[in-house]
Amino acid sequence: MLTCKRLMTNQALKQAFEITKAAVTKAGEELTKHYGTIETNVKTGIEIGMADSVTKLDLQTENFLADELKKFDPTISFHGEEFGARSSAKRMWLVDPIDGTSFFARGLPFCATMVALVEDDQILLSVIYDIANKDLYWAIKGQGAYCNEKRIHVSKRPLSRSLLAFETRWEDTDNFTLYLKVKKAANTIPAINSGFEFAMIAAGRLDGRLAKNPYGNDWDYAPGALLVTEAGGIATNIGKTTYDYRNHDYIITNPVIHQELTEGPNVLFPIEKTF
Repeated sequence: MLTCKRLMTNQALKQAFEITKAAVTKAGEELTKHYGTIETNVKTGIEIGMADSVTKLDLQTENFLADELKKFDPTISFHGEEFGARSSAKRMWLVDPIDGTSFFARGLPFCATMVALVEDDQILLSVIYDIANKDLYWAIKGQGAYCNEKRIHVSKRPLSRSLLAFETRWEDTDNFTLYLKVKKAANTIPAINSGFEFAMIAAGRLDGRLAKNPYGNDWDYAPGALLVTEAGGIATNIGKTTYDYRNHDYIITNPVIHQELTEGPNVLFPIEKTF
């Protein structure tokens, strides 16, 4: 057992990553056995059986990860999607055992297991396991981003040639108006799954992700924010020059697009002035 001291050293982060990598990989391998195989109740059209099965897998996976991550340091707080916060501390794990459960159940590739390690509000470690493709995306603060053992980088595409994911509550008129403005300047898709999309942004396949009043929680966005920034991208909250994972309104894109969205005479996301 390793008892950590603030701030975490590179050696401690490496040890944390190795434990996290092993835990998430093992959890992912178990989940792939059930990927796309969960039956639905076709007679009634009500997918209660599927929902129950996925929830059981969610709970089992979260408990497994909680137990495995304790091997690094049992004093670290654990915050998971299913059980919430299990303790309170300056240092915490943020965990989503199955991000995109409905896609997972149907065998669609937009699902992932996500873990982030946070200390003093800074994201230090990120692991995203692509369940469908069995790829492990990961980043340690200051050490770059990787898919398995290969270094990855965000794209260099400009806004005019970009493909951006946009997550918002469409029923809000202001949100929809903002989306239409972005859509005029870029190619956009409604957000499908944050973990999958962040991995694709870090690998240069998608070009960015925008969120305004979205549906997710801290564990939905923190892992991807570090992964993308370590791949050379930029993450800021809307109207800010900084990023706080607890603020879910954000712009996370490659540097070219981030500049186009936040600077210039026709800026879509102006920086708030501070005096």
